[in-house]
Amino acid sequence: MTAAVFDHDGPWTEEEYLARGETQQRVELFDGSLHVTPAPTPRHQRIQRNLGNILEVAAREVGLELLEGVNVRLKPGRIPVPDLVVTEAIDFDRPVIEADDVRLVCEVISPSNAATDKVLKMHYYAAADIEWYLLVEQETGTLHLYRRHGRHYREESVTKPGAVLELAEPVRATIRPEDLVP
Repeated sequence: MTAAVFDHDGPWTEEEYLARGETQQRVELFDGSLHVTPAPTPRHQRIQRNLGNILEVAAREVGLELLEGVNVRLKPGRIPVPDLVVTEAIDFDRPVIEADDVRLVCEVISPSNAATDKVLKMHYYAAADIEWYLLVEQETGTLHLYRRHGRHYREESVTKPGAVLELAEPVRATIRPEDLVP
């Protein structure tokens, strides 16, 4: 994969991006450019798994799906790979999930890449009309829940350790920051 990335001339098309097939690396497509990040740290993975366990049960109770690390098409040529998504019923054999099917997107903030989650992806997810965005801080498990207002997100709540996030939409779930971090 590395040689193919460096030998590529010009902007990447969505077709070229998808033709790469499955990879162990997290590779996202943003308007013709590939964004490659290293594998998540064990702390990141533990937080993601613990949050996924909570949200998966809640999603199934209302007929939704919880998926990890899938391609989400926000618009042609813009395909991030969020940590977690709660979606409507989807075709499990398609290589991408359409933004219209995503009800909630979750990102565990990587300290080395925080601006991507807090600025770039937040803007792109809101522009794609994804209603809910949940950010988790790695060190503390603090939860930042955002709801879309127009083309932007507005912070609905901040839940620090010792407090509880009672998520009511799009699923009903109780999330405690201290239950997420190792």
